[in-house]
Amino acid sequence: MKALFISLSIFSMLMLSSDQTIYQFTMPDINGEEVSLNDFNGKVVLVVNVASKCGLTPQYEDLQKLYDEKKEKGLVILGFPANNFMGQEPGTEDEIKSFCQKNYGVSFPMFSKISVKGDDMHPLYQFLTKKEMNGVMDSNVKWNFQKYLINRKGELVEMIPPSKSVLNDHVMTQINELLTEG
Repeated sequence: MKALFISLSIFSMLMLSSDQTIYQFTMPDINGEEVSLNDFNGKVVLVVNVASKCGLTPQYEDLQKLYDEKKEKGLVILGFPANNFMGQEPGTEDEIKSFCQKNYGVSFPMFSKISVKGDDMHPLYQFLTKKEMNGVMDSNVKWNFQKYLINRKGELVEMIPPSKSVLNDHVMTQINELLTEG
């Protein structure tokens, strides 16, 4: 009986680990086209919930700068508009896309608006915020521009708080280390 329990426990851990990447998700981009996050397999990914009418909105500038500097080395930034915090992303996909391109020259992939907290939290964010799903950590999305750093295997590495710029020394060190791996 004990051997059966151990075997089932090992099997359960193996089953969990196979789903502990972002590659299991497919979702519409800002143009409504379905995108498999498996398309980013082998890239270092930064997942960011974004908003156009937030005090942190100027972070789009740092995100775009980082993307321009590191995309050829294998970094991709994925922007997920969310209206969860004081209605700071009220726009339609077309309005969001226009705002981002006009004001910040955003060229990194943007997705359709989703919910990043609450009862209607998108499954991607359930994965990012629950250790039982991602195998790394529990977190709560505290505000717009919270970032999740993902390694080239699609595994969660770190949560970066909303107020911390992606150009911060610690964040840049983390990203550079992940870019030099594999």
